[in-house]
Amino acid sequence: MIQSEQIAADLLRIGAVFLRPQEPFTWASGIKSPIYCDNRLTLSDVEVREDVENGLVELIRRYYPDAEMLMGTSTAGIAHAAITATKMQLPMGYVRSGSKDHGRQNRIEGRLLPGQKVVVVEDLISTAGSCIEVVEALREAGADVLGIVSIFTYGMQKGLDRLADAHTVNHSLSNLDILADVAVEEGYITEKEKAELIQFRDSL
Repeated sequence: MIQSEQIAADLLRIGAVFLRPQEPFTWASGIKSPIYCDNRLTLSDVEVREDVENGLVELIRRYYPDAEMLMGTSTAGIAHAAITATKMQLPMGYVRSGSKDHGRQNRIEGRLLPGQKVVVVEDLISTAGSCIEVVEALREAGADVLGIVSIFTYGMQKGLDRLADAHTVNHSLSNLDILADVAVEEGYITEKEKAELIQFRDSL
């Protein structure tokens, strides 16, 4: 099984991805979705966590070999950035969703040097809005953002367009198309439900 399929199988096995075509979830945006992804659960399973962090190391080495620092998104990307940075012996930090209202009022935590080549670590890409905010904050602080790595992406066109507009590239360990194939193969959903999942994604 190739890495992207293994990650998809991992997410399904530990219940990090919930598939409910007949009983949709309501996202924070109000969208009714047949899928919900909680990658935080990968941290609680030692085997899956190892697959994820080794996969992120591989993505960074393959696509961003010049990376000098990893920056996690707040809050879900922080732990993955820290573990991956430890494996790669790189410095890391993270970007808050907003500046602190006390102390030094930092938004970026960690020592970021001007011109430092940074890779953003995110857990999930949907419409890409939050990770692009992180990229922009880092650029404003003087970082050379090479791109993003993430565990999973829905592959929504809106997200792809936003990334392109921000001149940013994301590489994910797995995606909805692969996960849907694995879910059918392993009996989580039917072919009809797979088609509904893909149709939902393509409609956004």
